Amino acid sequence: MNNKIDIKENYIYKLDSKLMSILLKDNSSGKNIIWATDNYIVHGHGFQSTDQIAVMQVTGHNGNIIKPRVAKSQKEQTIRIREKAEVFTPSSICNKQNNLVDNAWFGYENIFNKETKNGWQSIKRRVKFSEKSPKNWQDYIKTTRIEIACGEAPYLVSRYDTVSGNIISVGDRIGLLDRKLRIVSENTKTEKDWLKWATIAFKSIYGYDWQGDNVLLARENLLLTFVDYYENKFNVFPCLDYLIEIATIISWNIWQMDGLKFVIPESCTGKKIVTEDFFTPTIEYIKCQGCQENDIHQHSGIYCKIMDWETRKTIRFIDLI
Repeated sequence: MNNKIDIKENYIYKLDSKLMSILLKDNSSGKNIIWATDNYIVHGHGFQSTDQIAVMQVTGHNGNIIKPRVAKSQKEQTIRIREKAEVFTPSSICNKQNNLVDNAWFGYENIFNKETKNGWQSIKRRVKFSEKSPKNWQDYIKTTRIEIACGEAPYLVSRYDTVSGNIISVGDRIGLLDRKLRIVSENTKTEKDWLKWATIAFKSIYGYDWQGDNVLLARENLLLTFVDYYENKFNVFPCLDYLIEIATIISWNIWQMDGLKFVIPESCTGKKIVTEDFFTPTIEYIKCQGCQENDIHQHSGIYCKIMDWETRKTIRFIDLI
């Protein structure tokens, strides 16, 4: 495994070309996710905001086109803050907030780690579930979690520290999915059982973001997290079939969406009305009804879909609101 935080897309492509195609899939449109940012137009044709992200685009240049935030220049970071209000959350803050979620679920504190002044100290003993509580470890795995405007998904998985860029060892990770996979590893012995419950864990984790590069980075981080925990448990690299199944789940659960409209970014279209008179035609452009009236149910764009894994049916995310 490459121990650097920047996952090279050509590395994933070399594992199997299907993996990159799955990770770039937009299941709502049936096409690929789009760039949804002008940060990449310097690369020329096909890199405009509304263009789909192609496999060959991200695997070219040795896979150096898309980089995590900590590896971007200060100028790039500033532009993204100004244009898309992209916020930066230190890993220590992600941990604090995730701890609050788990404290409420378990009913006590210091389950996975103890918070320190500059971060956290992991608790290495096996997480215990009270015999008096009706909730067991399987219930914890099944509990649904979502990170809105997820960026690179630091609340879900913590492969690297978002401040320093240093890799975080598997035993010290603090993401919501990291915690579920730790519980799975502590409570299963066979590969069959581990895979069953790890798959359920991935199906229970959701997140969305506007910008296409963030969506891809989040998806890659989740996929490589699966690899890390599998290797940590069984000391071998997972087979391709496992990776394809997990990548498919990730492509549904981490999706691209305008979080205010619940549609694919920039997918709303208006109407062009041409009025003829004696001299020259008058052209008037009218926004889509949802945009014009600020009505989330009337947008002309493509409403985003997610998978209900229990029924194996797709549902529009807006229908859950």
